[in-house]
Amino acid sequence: MSKKALAGPYLVWMIGFTLIPLALVFYYGLTDASGAFTLENILAITSEERIGALWRSLKLSLFSTAACLLLAYPLAMILKGMSVSKNSFVVFVFILPMWMNFLLRTMAWQTLLDKNGVINSILGFFGLPGQNLINTQGAIVFGMVYNFLPFMVLPIYNALTKIGNDTIEAARDLGAGSLKTFTRIILPLSLPGIISGITMVFVPSLTTFVISDLLGGGMVLLIGNVIEQEFTFASNWNLGSGMSLVLMVFILISMAAFARYDKDGEGAAF
Repeated sequence: MSKKALAGPYLVWMIGFTLIPLALVFYYGLTDASGAFTLENILAITSEERIGALWRSLKLSLFSTAACLLLAYPLAMILKGMSVSKNSFVVFVFILPMWMNFLLRTMAWQTLLDKNGVINSILGFFGLPGQNLINTQGAIVFGMVYNFLPFMVLPIYNALTKIGNDTIEAARDLGAGSLKTFTRIILPLSLPGIISGITMVFVPSLTTFVISDLLGGGMVLLIGNVIEQEFTFASNWNLGSGMSLVLMVFILISMAAFARYDKDGEGAAF
């Protein structure tokens, strides 16, 4: 009983700050201003502007997730092959930016991508024409990849470290080349880490609104921005909650995929 009592503060926290807010989202999303049951808040996502924002969010989220995977997997392989001391230092370097405030990291990209920012200043120094980098979908993807890349690197690296060198050496002793060893041994065994990383990048990328606000300048509207505006500017909690329920479907699908391929928690980042 004493051990179970230690879980009390956690249960109170989960009920007060997770379950109750989630119940309120469901209540507001399925009712109108008078409290009557309705599905109009959910069906409102089918309007041209909102469905466009949803597909745009899915597109940019998938693109940024793919970019993070392409960058993270080779890096995780390099980290696995390094010595323990160097390995720990490099992992620390990748975790270090996460200690900085999320808003500050995103605003730093404003300085880099702005019309008179660092990148265009360097281009001008070499006599090259300036580029329209800020307030574009590409700028938002840059911000997503920069902020969420560590969440892809760490679970993949964690999964790779669990693959014993003797397993790889056994495959090579049996005549498997580097490509076959990777495709038949390393890649399948690291799949839980890949699925975990995809989930940890795709979900925040899909729901973000801060990155699109700062790097999109309000000119690139994502579904997170639409929901935020309903809550903050229009004060329409019912409509905002209804669209949040639609977004929750995509999150649950990605979480179900994670649970399907990582039943033993092998891909956990920490």
